Amino acid sequence: MRVLLTGGMGFIGSHTAVVLQEGGHEPVLYDNLSNADRAVTGRIEQITGKAPKFIEGDIRDQARMEEVLRDEKIDAVIHFAGLKAVGESVVKPLEYYDNNIIGTLRLLEAMRATGVKRLIFSSSSTVYGTPQSLPLRESDPTGEATNPYGRTKLQIEEILSDLCRADPTWSCICLRYFNPIGAHPSGLIGEDPNGIPNNLMPYVARVASGRLPVLNVFGNDYDTPDGTGVRDFIHVMDLARGHAAALPYCMSHEGWKAVNLGCGRGYSVLEIVAAFEKASGRKVPVNFAPRRAGDIAANWADPSLARELFGWEAQCNIEDMCRDGWNFEQHRAAELAQKQS
Repeated sequence: MRVLLTGGMGFIGSHTAVVLQEGGHEPVLYDNLSNADRAVTGRIEQITGKAPKFIEGDIRDQARMEEVLRDEKIDAVIHFAGLKAVGESVVKPLEYYDNNIIGTLRLLEAMRATGVKRLIFSSSSTVYGTPQSLPLRESDPTGEATNPYGRTKLQIEEILSDLCRADPTWSCICLRYFNPIGAHPSGLIGEDPNGIPNNLMPYVARVASGRLPVLNVFGNDYDTPDGTGVRDFIHVMDLARGHAAALPYCMSHEGWKAVNLGCGRGYSVLEIVAAFEKASGRKVPVNFAPRRAGDIAANWADPSLARELFGWEAQCNIEDMCRDGWNFEQHRAAELAQKQS
């Protein structure tokens, strides 16, 4: 199939492109490069032997989206594009609503105009808000997202649900990610955000390699075993395989469906730091800072529905995640050193 990946040059999109290409599909990557590197297609070519097609553009440009969907003869869309930092969303809510929600509406209008009615959406466990019980199941209540980022994900889920109710010929799968970390085992692609990372793994990795001086841990007074936040961390390659596994289901079923993608257990921030120190052989200095607005104490998934519907479950453990994350960081640090010399 020819699959359009909005935000396809980013962290999860690029890894999904690798899995799709290796599975015989043709991914087309569409990205405005606001938080991605143009060199990603070359790195994917090194991994798979073929560079995916890349088209630069913004999801808010409906005419451009229609042109791409039509000209590239797209069968399905995997929608990754969106701003994604919890803390930043609290400070910049309008930018998040504009990019994430308006962008999704323009994409859906373009899909409707071109008759492409198969969508897999990059949702998030943040739609559950503060968990009433753990693990989180798809049947648990949503609607109490604790930050604007989570609210954009929830509102897009609701838009997709309304769309499928109004026109049952659509198929919209909302994959509720937990916390993706790690990198491709080659070390060629991984999470490499511009500026200081908002997510834990690239932050830890840059401190371990000396690119940043200290890891700020936001909150050590949560009601958790060591006081730091607990999350369900999932290897990005497992997450990418989850999208590939969801694709046949999306093509053969109609209607709206939400599905968790997680490992099914929680790790604290300090457990991740300890595992990363073991993988890298480096000390990661920690500075405890106040809690961030919009963060919660703990969440982890019940991933059994993904196994039932897609035949998917996570394969990688925390050691794999940290090993591959460190391998990618070493590759990036070596590239940067070479550029500077």
